[in-house]
Amino acid sequence: MSLSKNSSADGKTLTIQIRGKFDFNLVQSFRQAYADVGEQTEKVVVDLRETDYMDSSALGMLLNMKKTLAESIDTIQITNCRPQLKKILQISRFDKKFDID
Repeated sequence: MSLSKNSSADGKTLTIQIRGKFDFNLVQSFRQAYADVGEQTEKVVVDLRETDYMDSSALGMLLNMKKTLAESIDTIQITNCRPQLKKILQISRFDKKFDID
C-alpha cells in the first residue's frame, strides 16, 4: 500500500495515486499529499487504477479533502476505478460530490 503524487507541468493538476489498500493507514500521507496545494492548482485527480480495496475511512478522507479544498479547487476527479470501487462510491452517493470515471 502506497501513495504518490505529482503535479502537471503547468501546475494546474495535482494527481494523487493510491496503490493497494486505501484505508486508515493512509490518513496522514493522504492529507499531506494535498496539504500544499498551490494557488495555480485548478484540479485534483485521485487515481485508483492500482487500488484494490477501500473502506469507510477512505470515503472520509475523500470528504475531508473536498471540504478542505472547497474554496480553492474547482474540480476533484476520481479516476480509473475498478468496478467494485465504483460501486462503493455510487452506493455512498459520491458520484453526486465528485467527478467519477
